[in-house]
Order: sequence, then structure tokens, then C-alpha cells
Amino acid sequence: PSSIEPSYCAETAMKLENERESDNVEDRRGSSGGGFGGRSIGIGSVVVVLIASYFLGVDPSVLLGMLGGEGGPGSPVPAQVAEGPAPRPKADDQQAILVSRVLATTEDTWGEIFREAGKTYRPPKLTLYTGSYPTACGMGQAAAGPFYCPQDQKVYIDLQFFQMMHERFGASGDFAQAYVIAHEVGHHVQTLLGITEQMESQRARGSRADANALSVRLELQADCFAGVWAARTEKSKRFLDPSDVPEALAAATAIGDDTLQRQTQGHVVPDSFTHGTSAQRTRWLKRGLESGNVQACDTFRSPI
Repeated sequence: PSSIEPSYCAETAMKLENERESDNVEDRRGSSGGGFGGRSIGIGSVVVVLIASYFLGVDPSVLLGMLGGEGGPGSPVPAQVAEGPAPRPKADDQQAILVSRVLATTEDTWGEIFREAGKTYRPPKLTLYTGSYPTACGMGQAAAGPFYCPQDQKVYIDLQFFQMMHERFGASGDFAQAYVIAHEVGHHVQTLLGITEQMESQRARGSRADANALSVRLELQADCFAGVWAARTEKSKRFLDPSDVPEALAAATAIGDDTLQRQTQGHVVPDSFTHGTSAQRTRWLKRGLESGNVQACDTFRSPI
């Protein structure tokens, strides 16, 4: 039976107003410099990157490099500037507060899951930035959307992306935004479990098509992990509204590789998929939601 029941109070949003805010949010907005996307890239040019990078995997610089932006493959990793403690989001910054509360629930839930397995969960930092920001994976760019960097174990988000997510992808709602965060935290879980390192080793030995296929499995697992987070958090906190799960499923459908390729180029090239089809993404998100079990998310040894 599903861990997500349809009988919640009829409210319009996730019920997180009484939840704590994470201590692991770094508000670096205003300190990153540069405009949207760092160097000048017209909004028409970055639309494809925004679509293809939605729920981006590990390294956003690959797609940015395809546009001729900074931080492409082979670009030097920028030196990170030593900075003091970042301020917490302001009390009236509702979107940042939501992000902070969602991150806190991922800390609680994954901390419990790791304890049950006899392990210790080390939560990632989440950095809010504007435009561009130096990371251990290269220069982070708002045009690439939210991303996780395994080298410094941080999630990076320019909150303007959520507005663009609504306007350009038709993906709206606070749970759709929470899904973005949970997916990126799912990549952090993969790093802690050694999955990312194993996949990168395998990718280095295979063809481009083989590497893409492995990337799809990594992304689908992060979708499943996001579902596990939602199911386990709902069980302990009862935080979801009846409209929340459909929001996330609609977002997963909108950003399938097949759907995006039809929209952007009019045809589908399966060997180029890096995130999975709409059907695959919704299926693995639902698997996590329905099972609440990390063991159900083995996309590497299961048909996808």
C-alpha cells in the first residue's frame, strides 16, 4: 500500500510552518557577482539549458560549456574565496524560509534512515546565490538551474529558478519546489553511499552512450530517493496536502528527456537521454513514494 494517503486537511500548501529551519543554509546572494548566468547569455539561448538542466545531475558545467559559457569541460576550477559565516535568510523571505525548512526535513528523514542502517548521515550545505558562484565543480551558473556538487558536497540554488520553473515549464507549487531540493539531496545521499564514485568510474571506461545510460540510472535513483524522503517525512510529520503529490508527478512528467526533446527539437534521440523519460521519472518517483524504502530504489540492477 502507498505511504501517501489522500486524506489530508484541505489546505493549499505543505504544512511546514511549525518546522525548524536548517542551520546548513548559506545565503550568499549578493556576494556572487555577475548577472543572470554570469557572462552575458541571452534568455533565448539559455532556455534549452534550463529545460535540459531541470533537476540537473552532478555537474552543470557540461551544458553551459555547450553554450560556450564559462565553466565548461576542461575549464579550470575557480578558487573559492574564503568567506565568513553566511547570514540566515531574512524572516520575511518566504521562499528562502521554505527552502530552509524543506532542507531541515531532509536532514531529519535521512538522518533517521541512516541510523536505521547503522550509518551516520552528514547533511549537505545548501547555498543560495544569485547569478553565478564559484564551486568546487566549476563556476555555478543560474542558467543551469539547481545542482549538487559532490566535490564540496553542497547544493546550489538561485531562487529565481523557481519563478522560471513556473513560467517556462508550467511546474508550480511548493511541493514541486521541495521535489527539486529533495532530488539534489538525493545526489548527496548517492555520494555518501559511494554510488556516485562507482558510476563515474564506470562512465570513464565506457562509450558516450554507455555514460548517458548510467547517468539516466543515477538520475532516476535520485528521483526515487526524493520519493522516499516524501513518504518517510509524511509518515512522521503529516506535512502534505492532497494537491502536493500531483504537483511533483506533473513536474517529473514535464522534465522527461523524451518530452523535452520533442518540445525543443521535434524528435527523440534515446541514446542522448541523461535523465530518463517522463514515464521513467514518474515511475521511480512513485516507487519511492509508495515504498518509503531505499532498497526499492536500486535503478542499477532493476529494469528502468
